[in-house]
Amino acid sequence: MTQVNIMNQETMPKGGQKPWALVTGASAGIGAEFCRQLAAQGYQLVLVARRKDKLQAIAEELKETHGAHSYIITADLSKSDACQSVVTRLEDENIDIEYLVNNAGYGLPGSFHVPDWQEHADFIQVMMTAVCELTRHLLPGMQQSGRGFIVNVASVAGLVPSSAGHTLYGASKSFLIKFSESLALENENTGIKVTALCPGFTYSEFHDVNGTREMISKLPNYLWLDARDVVADTIKAMAAKRVKPLVIPGTQYKNIVFANRYLPWLAAMLTKRHAKHFRVTD
Repeated sequence: MTQVNIMNQETMPKGGQKPWALVTGASAGIGAEFCRQLAAQGYQLVLVARRKDKLQAIAEELKETHGAHSYIITADLSKSDACQSVVTRLEDENIDIEYLVNNAGYGLPGSFHVPDWQEHADFIQVMMTAVCELTRHLLPGMQQSGRGFIVNVASVAGLVPSSAGHTLYGASKSFLIKFSESLALENENTGIKVTALCPGFTYSEFHDVNGTREMISKLPNYLWLDARDVVADTIKAMAAKRVKPLVIPGTQYKNIVFANRYLPWLAAMLTKRHAKHFRVTD
């Protein structure tokens, strides 16, 4: 069930004063950082995630640090009615979204046959279906206003060779990349900018949630990105006159993607050799 709570309702600005941004997976990591940096740019925030206490803490931080107002929606995007519930609440409050960040996501460890089908179905719902549905609901309003920003948080995993384990993760990120590329082309004359953010390993709760923190901590330091840099690179890229359909933060990951494009056999060999350090197959 989707629940909604308005922070600072008595001083909530009415529509038209400041633009609104909506961030899914806003309670931690890259999502929370998007909230901070968009608030610093003058956006009011719609915060969407499952953990109400985390969202309230972020909302209070944004108010104290940036004077930003936040509208909290606690929602489980693995539920088929969650996106419609979110959109209905936005309509009830006359909130028009200018900046959409589809960030909610997680990893599902193990080989494909290990989790039961419902776990896979929930994963697909969050990682792909909810992104498309929420975007489809909010896109017409952006087109009508002639201005909008859509960031779909994908991953370098969607650009490099697949590995055993976490079977649907890279596939879902490849989907987001192709979806973003097509959406960008469809809207290049509408005033709407679309990109797929493709970070590599980034410090966040992601690996704690899927139980791979101990394994992933053994990776070399040079592979790790800071969420602040990832988000700053993305917001800067979105502010450009012509936005690239992909944002790949970090020189190390730009080089990895380049190598995959021009030396695919080498990339496939290295991925297979080192996947045991970041993929669970049991």
